[in-house]
Amino acid sequence: MLDDHGQPINRLYSRKRLNDRAIDELIGMSRGIIADQRVNQKEAVFLKSWMEANVSYCEDNLVNQLYCRIQEMLTDNVLDQNEQEELLGILREFTGESTVEIPQNLSSIFPLCQPPPIIEFPTMTFCLTGKFAYGPRRICEKVIEERGGRSTNSINYAVDYLVIGTFSSSDWAHTSYGRKIEKAVEYREKSGGISIISEDHWADGAFKM
Repeated sequence: MLDDHGQPINRLYSRKRLNDRAIDELIGMSRGIIADQRVNQKEAVFLKSWMEANVSYCEDNLVNQLYCRIQEMLTDNVLDQNEQEELLGILREFTGESTVEIPQNLSSIFPLCQPPPIIEFPTMTFCLTGKFAYGPRRICEKVIEERGGRSTNSINYAVDYLVIGTFSSSDWAHTSYGRKIEKAVEYREKSGGISIISEDHWADGAFKM
């Protein structure tokens, strides 16, 4: 069977599977690098070289953003102290790692909009992903509806906010983020119409009303 572009479907599936495997390896490698709570220039250069060799074909916007940031830092071939600290923070965000011991894996905060947008509920459409510290997803959806918003289970151009739960989901494609986050980042890059926010920011907006 061929897809709409005349390519064998199994080839596309294999490419996607290799994509996912490389991203999971990148997340694991990044966690190893920041295990000692610092990043040096040698580690940054290694990570950049590995990404060029293994995920240069990747269509994942989070990975591409990470690569571009590391590339910018190493443009002058020096990773100064400020850049080391910044890269440590970025890798923590990307991997969902925390500086304190927490019994569950955290979601990646790397995709979040910075600065966080003002949240409006009436007539706005929200999509939730991940596990929420506030409570089960149905409870969170009820909060949205009580404030005049709408909830949906899929990402499309009609979605105004993707809310990422504090904890990662075992159903996600990767340990710190999943397909909804991938697609939302892609849509944001193309049109800028969707905001990606954390559970904490969502809750602050919901309970200040």
